[in-house]
Amino acid sequence: MVFVEATPYNLVDGCGIFGDTKSTNLGSMYSMQNIAQTIAQELNVREQQVTATITLLDDGATVPFVARYRKEVTGGLDDTQLRTLYTRLGYLRDLNDRRKVILSSIDAQGKLTPALQAAINNADSKTRLEDLYLPYKPKRRTKGQIAIEAGIEPLVDQLLQDRQANIDAVASQYINSDAGFSDAKAVLDGARFILMERFAEDAELLHKVRRQLTQQAQLESRMVKGKEKEGAKFRDYFEHSEKLTHIPSHRALAMLRGRNEGVLSLSMNADPDTDGKQGSYCEVIISDHFNLKLGDSDVDQWLKQVVTATWRIKIALQMETEFIAKLREQAETEAINVFARNLGDLLMAAPAGAKCTLGLDPGLRTGVKVAIVNNTGKLVAHSTIFPHAPQNQWEKSIRTLSNLVKMHKVELIAIGNGTASRETDKLAAELIATVKADMPTLTKVMVSEAGASVYSASELAAEEFPELDVSIRGAVSIARRLQDPLAELVKIEPKSIGVGQYQHDVSQSQLSQSLEAVVEDCVNGVGVDLNMASMPLLAQVAGLNKTLARNIVEYRDQHGQFTSRKQLLKVARLGPKAFEQAAGFLRIVGGDNPLDASAVHPEAYSVVETMAKAQQQAVDALVGNSELLKQIDASRFITPEFGLPTLNDILSELEKPGRDPRGEFKTAVFKEGVEQVKDLKPDMILEGVVTNVTNFGAFVDVGVHQDGLVHISSLTDKFVSDPHTVVKAGDVVKVKVMDVDVERKRISLSMRLDEKTADKAPSPRPSHTKAHKGGQGKSPQKSQHKSSQAPANAAMGNAFADAFAKLKK
Repeated sequence: MVFVEATPYNLVDGCGIFGDTKSTNLGSMYSMQNIAQTIAQELNVREQQVTATITLLDDGATVPFVARYRKEVTGGLDDTQLRTLYTRLGYLRDLNDRRKVILSSIDAQGKLTPALQAAINNADSKTRLEDLYLPYKPKRRTKGQIAIEAGIEPLVDQLLQDRQANIDAVASQYINSDAGFSDAKAVLDGARFILMERFAEDAELLHKVRRQLTQQAQLESRMVKGKEKEGAKFRDYFEHSEKLTHIPSHRALAMLRGRNEGVLSLSMNADPDTDGKQGSYCEVIISDHFNLKLGDSDVDQWLKQVVTATWRIKIALQMETEFIAKLREQAETEAINVFARNLGDLLMAAPAGAKCTLGLDPGLRTGVKVAIVNNTGKLVAHSTIFPHAPQNQWEKSIRTLSNLVKMHKVELIAIGNGTASRETDKLAAELIATVKADMPTLTKVMVSEAGASVYSASELAAEEFPELDVSIRGAVSIARRLQDPLAELVKIEPKSIGVGQYQHDVSQSQLSQSLEAVVEDCVNGVGVDLNMASMPLLAQVAGLNKTLARNIVEYRDQHGQFTSRKQLLKVARLGPKAFEQAAGFLRIVGGDNPLDASAVHPEAYSVVETMAKAQQQAVDALVGNSELLKQIDASRFITPEFGLPTLNDILSELEKPGRDPRGEFKTAVFKEGVEQVKDLKPDMILEGVVTNVTNFGAFVDVGVHQDGLVHISSLTDKFVSDPHTVVKAGDVVKVKVMDVDVERKRISLSMRLDEKTADKAPSPRPSHTKAHKGGQGKSPQKSQHKSSQAPANAAMGNAFADAFAKLKK
């Protein structure tokens, strides 16, 4: 095995930095210190921070707990850094486990040299590790192995040494009829297979080829013959080429979906700048790597054939599979990140608050389902009305709702945004006008009902409302998610909320893991009322799980409301460790200790008591007293356990105990008379709600049962590389209608209200991702931010709206 000089590279997985190649003992490779060093470099933090954090995580601490209550230990790592650290820690430990298996396997074969062992110990990725293991990996009996068993391998070495030999004469010396090599041609074929396998299993050669492909290779997409009509939605990929490592995630996933559906064929072009007649540059790399310096002799001509076959049969196919797999992995990761960001924005949407709410789940033939929940979220009344066709019981429905609203003193009306939502919105407007004298503050709000049907049919909903019809449960969910989006949406599987792109095309386990982390961070970032929270909400608190959450609810039902956090220790199976992790995120309003209503952890109560004593005040006198708290010098109370970061957090929390980090509640007002796509006209200025943010723009609900797209180029007049820096899901925004395709229900919008629709270039052919729940619809070689191109780009956006709306449902 030949090893080359250490070379830094970071182009794809399998490319890393080779370190010092000092030999180590078989059992001491890549220690915990090495892992900590690697993560510290990646996060640009001190190694001690990483080591301390790993110790906490290994001891059972959760990310939310460490982020908030162990800042001194971690050096102030935030939750994003901690999540990255946690993920990388798992990867590197898996890598270490695989390293041990590989070393043990090669050592058992008696082939582990000091140089090979050092290279394996220094491998910093799974791809690099597998490259090194490839020659020693147990495999099925190959043609090369059969040739070796027939005694042909010495011929290979002889030909490499003597390029002027009479190749046929030399090969004839190795004829072995019993093994199937009965003539010189068969012997040379066997030698070729031996050499091809030897070349293709050289880790350093694979590294060089991989680096070349990363810089040059393109992915080519072609239509499968006869699929033109069937695969019309993929027509922009029928003849498409793009640099493989630069393909945006949404385009990559669209092409991969086309391949999965049998419409597209994908292949890698390693030499896009040549016609391929002269061979691939990768063949030159192979020749140079082994210093072949091929001439015109018979042996050299034979070696040229071996090199070509090695590239085309062995390496090219392997690399194509690897690069497309890597493309999918990266695209899936980005799609999952988009979903996670949108979910976080949706969960952290401002709550309307503890107000009696009327929930309306719109419908036509089946009627509008009505549910009223009080200020604690408890269902107090429900009904079904039929204001729309075919029954048309409009006046009767108004009377029914009017009586319910007055009886229960309803303050908010939550209207689901599904079928018949705008018709039901009209009904609510008339209801408000009818009861205005008695209920002057009654307000209506359109609410996303994404996932409501999933909750309605769930085991949890059946347990909560065993006697209720499934459709009424949906109305309850709609009402509650207006009161507190976070508390209600945690009851729904995150994947069902529908704020991602290509969510069904990505790894479902990775998606679930990522979304669960988002939910956990959001719930703990806001905090949970211990006496009000549902079991699903409690289950998301750091240190708790479904079993402990159920036990807490059962304890609450049996013994009444909690009056102290310490009572949690009486809950079945909730021990000191779970209490440590969870207590700070659980609030008790009006309990025995005022600090129980804050984010101050019980372990720090003594510090607050010391502060209060120093001010000659009771603890409750500090809570909410800004003037008094400003007089406290936090540095005076530093102890070995509590440093300045924690003390400052405590003072900040005491100033506004239990504060909600979510923003101010706002609602969009949909334009009267604009209820369907056909009602939209270019140049209209509308108010809407951002429902989803992707890498190519933002989808906005303007009240026409079909989201419109604001392309990334139309979000603002400034350069935008990431739409999430401009808008987030749940934002109320003003948009301008740029283009409307009524037939296909596609809407192009702009947040640049001065953008001229008259300047818009002719609409291009429908974007190649229009049927794939997302797609930017632009060539990567052209900037999407030049103002001269913006209108055209905005027009391209209406290709995605229809598909996305279907995805949400």
